[in-house]
Amino acid sequence: GEQVQFAAFKQFCDDTTVEKKRAIDEANEKIDMLKADIEKYTATAKQLTKEIAEHDEDISVWTGDQKAATKVREIEKADYDALHKDYSESVDALQHAIAVLKEQTHDRKQAASLVQVSALKDLSLIPDSAKRAIDVFLQEPEGLEVSAPEADGYEFQSHGIVGMLEKLLDEFIAERTKLEKEEMNGKHAYDMLMQDLTAQIAQATQDREEKSESKAKNLQAKADAEGDLKDTTDTRDADQQYLNDLTATCEQKASDFESRQQLRAEELEAINKAIEIISSGAVAGNADKHLPSLAQQGTVLAMLRADTVNTLAQGRVAQYLMSKGRELNSRVLTALAERVTADPFVKVKKMIKDLIVKLMEQANGEADHKAYCDTELGTNKLTRENKQSEVEELSASVDKHVAESAQLTEELALLADGLAELRKEQSEATAIRQEEKATNALTVTDAKAAQVAVERATKVLRDFYEKAAGAALLQEPYTGMQSESGGIVGFLEVILSDFARLETETSTAEDQAASAYEKFMDETNEDIAVKTTESDHKTAKKRDVDADTESLKKELELTQDELDAANAYYDKLKPDCVDNGLSYTDRVRMREEEIQSMKEALNILDQQDLV
Repeated sequence: GEQVQFAAFKQFCDDTTVEKKRAIDEANEKIDMLKADIEKYTATAKQLTKEIAEHDEDISVWTGDQKAATKVREIEKADYDALHKDYSESVDALQHAIAVLKEQTHDRKQAASLVQVSALKDLSLIPDSAKRAIDVFLQEPEGLEVSAPEADGYEFQSHGIVGMLEKLLDEFIAERTKLEKEEMNGKHAYDMLMQDLTAQIAQATQDREEKSESKAKNLQAKADAEGDLKDTTDTRDADQQYLNDLTATCEQKASDFESRQQLRAEELEAINKAIEIISSGAVAGNADKHLPSLAQQGTVLAMLRADTVNTLAQGRVAQYLMSKGRELNSRVLTALAERVTADPFVKVKKMIKDLIVKLMEQANGEADHKAYCDTELGTNKLTRENKQSEVEELSASVDKHVAESAQLTEELALLADGLAELRKEQSEATAIRQEEKATNALTVTDAKAAQVAVERATKVLRDFYEKAAGAALLQEPYTGMQSESGGIVGFLEVILSDFARLETETSTAEDQAASAYEKFMDETNEDIAVKTTESDHKTAKKRDVDADTESLKKELELTQDELDAANAYYDKLKPDCVDNGLSYTDRVRMREEEIQSMKEALNILDQQDLV
C-alpha cells in the first residue's frame, strides 16, 4: 500500500542523502588540502624566485670581480715583463762588462773593453752616479802624457769600476729576484682569487639551476592543484545543489504523506461514527426485528463464502512465498509461508505488513551503517595509501642521504690523503732545498774567498815583475817564469776566471733552484688551497646531509607510527565494515526481492478483500 511505497521512497532519500553528504564532506576535505597545497607551492615558488635573484646577483658580482681582477693582473703582468726585461738586460750587460774587464790581461789595450763599459750608460736602470763614474773611467786614459807609453790595461784604473759594477750587478740580481717573487706572489694571489670566484660561481650556478627546476616543479604542481581544486569545487557544488533539491523534494513528499495519513485517520474516524450509528437500536434493532431470518441467512452465507475464498487465497500466498523463499534462499520468506497457512487471514496481512516495515527499518539502519563504514573505510584507505607512499618516499630519501653521506666520507678521506701527501712532498722539498741552499751558499763563499786569494797572489806577482822590470830598465826586461802564453800570472788569471765562473754558475743555479722551489711551493699551496676549499665544502655538505638524514629519520618514524595507527584502525573496522559473506549490494538486492515478494503476497490478499 502507500505506506510501503513511502517507506521505499524514504529509504531512497536517506541513502542518497547520506551518500551525498559523505561525498560533500570528502570534497570539502580535499578542497582544504588543495588550498593548503596551493599556498605552500606559491610560497615556495616565491621564496625560490627570491633566492634565484640573489644567486643571479652574486654570479654577476663575482663575474665582475673576475673581469676586474683579470684586467688588473694583465696590467701588473705587463709592468712586470717590461721591468724584468730591463733588469735582465742590465744584468747581462753588467756580467759581460765585468767579465771583459776581468779577463783583460795587463798588457792588452783598453779599446777592446771600452765598448762594453760604455754601453752600460744606455741602460735605464743604471743610476746617474754610476754613469758619471763610468764617464770618469772612460776619460782617464785621455789625461795621460802624450810622450808616455800607451797605458797598460786595467792594472791601475779598472779595480774600482769593477767593484762598482759588481755591486750594481748584485743589486740588480737581488731586485730582479725580489721582482720575480712579487710576481709569483701576485700570480698566486690572482690564481687563488680566480679559483675561489670560479668555485663560488659554479656552486651558485648549480644552486640556481636546482632551484629553477624546483620552482618549475612547484609552479606545475600549483597549476595541477588549481585544476583539481576547480574540478572538485564544481563537483561539490553540483552535489550540494542536488542534495538541496533532494532534501526539499523528500520533505515535501513526507509532508504530503503525513497530510494524507491525517486525512485517512479522519476518514476512518468518520466511518467508525457511521458504523456506530448503524449499529444503534434505530437501525440494527429494527433490522433484527423485521428482517431476522434474511439477515441471518445472508450473514451465514457471506461467512461461508469468505472463509472458503480466504483459505484459497492464503494457500496461493503460501505457495508463492514458499517458491520465492526457495528461489532466493530466504529463510524469512520460507518461515512466512509456513505461518500464512496456519494464521487467520487478517493476522496474515498484518504480519506481512509488519515484516515489510521491519525489513525497511533494517535496510535504513544498514544503509546508515554502510554510509558510516564507507566514510571511515574511504578515509582510512586514503590515509593508509598516503602514509604508505610517504613512508616509501621517506625511506628512499633516507637511503639516498645515507649513501650520499658515505660517498662524501669516502671523498673527504681521499682529500685528506691527498693533502697529507702534498704536505709530505712540501716537507721533503723544503729539506732538499735547505740542504741545496746551504751547499750553494758554501760554494759561493768559497769561490769568493778563492777569488780574493787569487787576486792577492796575482797582485804580489805583478808587483814583483814590475819592480824587477824597473831595476833592469837599461837591460833586457826580466820575465822570469812568464812566457808568451801568460806564464804564472796568466795561469792565475785562468784560475780566477774559473772561480768567478763557479760563483756565477752557482749563484745562477741557486736562483733557478730557488725559483723552481718557490714555483713548486706556490703550485702545491694552490693545490692544497683548492683541496682544502673542496674539503671544507664537502664537510659542510656532509654536515647538512647528516642533519637532513636525522630529520628524515624522525619524520619517517612519526609517519610509520601514523601508518601503523591507520592499519590498526582498519583492522578494527574490518569485522563490522568489510564483507566476509554476501556483499552489501547482494544483501540490498535480496532484501528488495524479499520485500517485493511480500508486496506481491499482500497484493494477492488485497485482491481477495475486493472479492
